Amino acid sequence: MNETTAIGVIGGSGLYQLEGLEDTTEHVIETPFGPPSDAIFGGTFVERKVYFLPRHGRGHRLLPTELNHRANIWALRSLGVRWALSATAVGSLQEDYSPRDLVIPDQFFDRTSNRAANTFFGDGIVAHVAFGDPTSALLRQIIAQAAVAEGVPYHEGGVYVNMDGPAFSTRAESETNRRLGFDVIGMTNLPEAKLAREAEIAFATLAFITDYDCWKVEEEPVTAETVIGHLVANAGTAKRLLQQVIPNIPLAATEPEHRALDAALVTRPEAWPTSTAEKLRPLLSRFL
Repeated sequence: MNETTAIGVIGGSGLYQLEGLEDTTEHVIETPFGPPSDAIFGGTFVERKVYFLPRHGRGHRLLPTELNHRANIWALRSLGVRWALSATAVGSLQEDYSPRDLVIPDQFFDRTSNRAANTFFGDGIVAHVAFGDPTSALLRQIIAQAAVAEGVPYHEGGVYVNMDGPAFSTRAESETNRRLGFDVIGMTNLPEAKLAREAEIAFATLAFITDYDCWKVEEEPVTAETVIGHLVANAGTAKRLLQQVIPNIPLAATEPEHRALDAALVTRPEAWPTSTAEKLRPLLSRFL
């Protein structure tokens, strides 16, 4: 089994462990960016090497704005992860995107405010990755095929708008996002996608709808209490889908995302500060 083609699974609200992971190992990883959300659990899942990270920590202890995305993605990349599946809970901004549906976004819109945490680069090394297509087309196709096989209502494509949180939207914000044509809203996924691209990890989101945000006036406005039942159901669906998706992910890391830094690095290697290059070794090892 080739460690360089390991698969990372980031579990969102409701998905705090990956059942079926065999021969498990627990990895407490120190990163140059601080600690990840929790220990990372490695093992074999449907005959593939998989590493699972609970995004909010076991027991859901971290707010969206407290998440150390750089540490999370750096830690996964240091373990040889080249493919990442991110399960997440979202609100629907469209009538035909119903609670418990799966959305496989192909676009993001950024309404977050902490830019420094969305890149690994700086401190003497500049890179500008291409991000026009922020998720892996191949992974989206594999997820869609799994949804068909499992009979899960799904939408392939769509725009995920990322807000800071932790409060849910005002009705004015929700209606504005809806009128702008966004499809779902969440608090966590865009930084993961950006950092995965910089880490040359092919990335895709499994966005599970729990509510209609608060734009749909005939529905009760979203609260944490109202989404719990949907979270439980969606977690079960996520586990079923992962059983289908993971065996179909290629062994070889040959997608465009796996060489995203080829055309992104602006600073010449001979000008890289040694300390910065060493800090980014999991990302830059093939250039060193």
